[in-house]
Amino acid sequence: MERGQFAKIVEEVLDTLPEEFRTRIRNVAVLVEDLPPGQSGKPRKLLLGIFHGVPMTRKSVFDMPTGPDYVVLYQKNIEAVCSNEAELREQIRRTIIHEIGHYFGMDEEQLRDV
Repeated sequence: MERGQFAKIVEEVLDTLPEEFRTRIRNVAVLVEDLPPGQSGKPRKLLLGIFHGVPMTRKSVFDMPTGPDYVVLYQKNIEAVCSNEAELREQIRRTIIHEIGHYFGMDEEQLRDV
């Protein structure tokens, strides 16, 4: 799939996130890259996305401002685990929700429970 089409799906998914999430997300960019840095060949477990930044639970008004937090979605890995566009949309949604969960301060165990 072309990057533009993938990015359009990402935008559509972001627009469908629950209002309670969207209103609390501040200064977070969502980026798309082909693969994680250093990934070559076919790893056993594909990294679909990652959150870079400081979770809200660790931010303080005393912190020096930094650039925006951001989520990176790895397009080729997401496409590798999906067989059609409906699955792709659902996987993008799940990956974004997972990574935004990290932004809200949730760890992997808490995210598995959700």
